[in-house]
Amino acid sequence: MTVLDVAAPAPVRAEPTEFRLLGPVVVHDGSSGAGIVPTGAKQRALLATLVIHAGERLPVDRLVEELWGDRPPANAPNALQAHVARLRRLLPARSHKWISTLPTGYLLTLGHASTDVERFTRLSRQGRAAVPDNPRYASELLGHALSLWQGLALQDSRHGPICTAEAERLEEQRLATLEALYEASLNCGRYAEITCDLERLTMDHPLRERFYDLLMIALFRSGREAEALGVYERARRHLVGTLGVEPGPALRCRMEAILNHSPTPAAGHPRHADLATQMAHLQTRIDQLVCDQQELLRRVQQEREGR
Repeated sequence: MTVLDVAAPAPVRAEPTEFRLLGPVVVHDGSSGAGIVPTGAKQRALLATLVIHAGERLPVDRLVEELWGDRPPANAPNALQAHVARLRRLLPARSHKWISTLPTGYLLTLGHASTDVERFTRLSRQGRAAVPDNPRYASELLGHALSLWQGLALQDSRHGPICTAEAERLEEQRLATLEALYEASLNCGRYAEITCDLERLTMDHPLRERFYDLLMIALFRSGREAEALGVYERARRHLVGTLGVEPGPALRCRMEAILNHSPTPAAGHPRHADLATQMAHLQTRIDQLVCDQQELLRRVQQEREGR
């Protein structure tokens, strides 16, 4: 046997770098497996802002506002340039150039890197689409999407308008994903095991009617009709006391269905199902367009670098 007869070991392919915003701002180095965390609050905010607008030029004045608000230092452009230089030294060494300096701003190019926001958005979209027809598969996808969260989104970087708005957008997506997960669980017949979680969610988000709705269904299907009606009264008292409004049509229809001893109140009411479906499809389409735009920007940048 010669050395030529011995199979060469398969080359180890490094995972791509991933920028993570669903929790503390971290750069996961795919080659070493290490997590790179910018040490200062402004460094983290700068990195997060560049990642949020990856593939786009961010003007100096917008970045200055994000880092210092309405009280920038006298030498703000120079201070910003120093922060960018530190970030360049911090990011994983590659032939790829992460941050480009442009005449009036800076641009972060992901190249082959990814973000946890992209993964979460894709899994959430796929999971929500699967809820009606394949709730078990939907539960797996949605659970995987939610497992990417390591705390509040951008939890250590929400100071400027860009990061604050993105954190609020992501939190809304997280809650919508949770709603879809528990709807899928109901469709799988897991009524009793999710009531405690839904009780907690109604306490944590007392103005979000969908959690009350899901809890009422879980209790009713567990044979706890009186408790389900009690949830409606609790929701009504809170909404009236806090906002001065009665519960919306979906929650009122749920209460009426339970009062009429409907054996299997559906997850939505027929009169509102078409609108809800259209809204879900619209959100799915918006998410897809965002992903497509990011992918197109990435390919354009790769072509430019290859020239």
